[in-house]
Amino acid sequence: MRRVRNPRNPFLSTHSEWLGPAPKVATEVYEERAKSILVSNDSPDIPFRWSVNPYRGCQHACTYCYARPTHEYLGLGAGTDFESKITVKVNAPELLERALARSSWPRDEVVFSGVTDCYQPYEAVYELTRRCLEVCLRHDTPIGIVTKGYLIVRDCELLATLARQAGAMVYMSIAFADDATARAVDVGAPPPSRRFEAMRQLHDAGVPVGLMLSPVIPGLNDREIPAVLERAAACGARAATFTALRLPGSVQEYFRAQLADAMPDAARRVEARIQEMRGGQWTDSRFGHRMRGDGNYWESIRRLFAISARRFGVQVGSAPPKPPARRATSRKAPRDASTTQLPLFPE
Repeated sequence: MRRVRNPRNPFLSTHSEWLGPAPKVATEVYEERAKSILVSNDSPDIPFRWSVNPYRGCQHACTYCYARPTHEYLGLGAGTDFESKITVKVNAPELLERALARSSWPRDEVVFSGVTDCYQPYEAVYELTRRCLEVCLRHDTPIGIVTKGYLIVRDCELLATLARQAGAMVYMSIAFADDATARAVDVGAPPPSRRFEAMRQLHDAGVPVGLMLSPVIPGLNDREIPAVLERAAACGARAATFTALRLPGSVQEYFRAQLADAMPDAARRVEARIQEMRGGQWTDSRFGHRMRGDGNYWESIRRLFAISARRFGVQVGSAPPKPPARRATSRKAPRDASTTQLPLFPE
């Protein structure tokens, strides 16, 4: 339970402030019958085309999450509303079945999830991600997953089968080596030690695994890059990639307030480093810039990552799912075969 804290919603004409201490927030679940589930992406910064998000909002409550402003489109807040008002798309597997059964479906890679974590705690109740993966298996569709959820170990056998028959790659999102430091910003997510254990179990089950070291928060976790890569390599990671901290819209206000509360001694240093890598600004929304930094400090981070990855034998950049040779099929080929089977994230 946390105190309600939501930045002003830019899409609403009014904003309320508590006269006294904010009340504690309880989690609320909203079940929705969605109209569609397979989302097409054309951002030049994100090299996968198709993604599935069975949930809106995320209980992992990471203070820096770039997806927080999506809750503002629903008339909610990007702060505690995002992590406490969860929408569950109860018909996600049926919608995905309908989409993948079409004769025109090219069996491109489908990524879970591009917005909120598909293995957040309510997945244990609804099993939407698991059922969607079963749909992908039935239709020989390769998949990629990025998650912080330890719950993924429940699906080790299913993911191993997908890897053999269609192609699968799981990226565990781990940005810290130290559990205590991670808890300050990854408020509701499993600690890094649990995520490393999940990576090891997936690898031992035959599932290709990689590390998503994201976000790199300058002045906070950049010094932990070698330790994170070393532990990931020991747990079977064959590839690793990273992105810079992004603070779009209301995320900046929320992240800074939460960091000041949780780590007051580090907050000023972190803020100075963020602006240093963003040319004096808090964020850079330009394509080609928003997922990386600029300047000497960012270049030192990039070099540290590359040197550490080489030292521990981890490929820099993402390895896409590698499905076996396809049996004959009557499905239509995609318009441009060069765009299929793209890696999860750019180097």
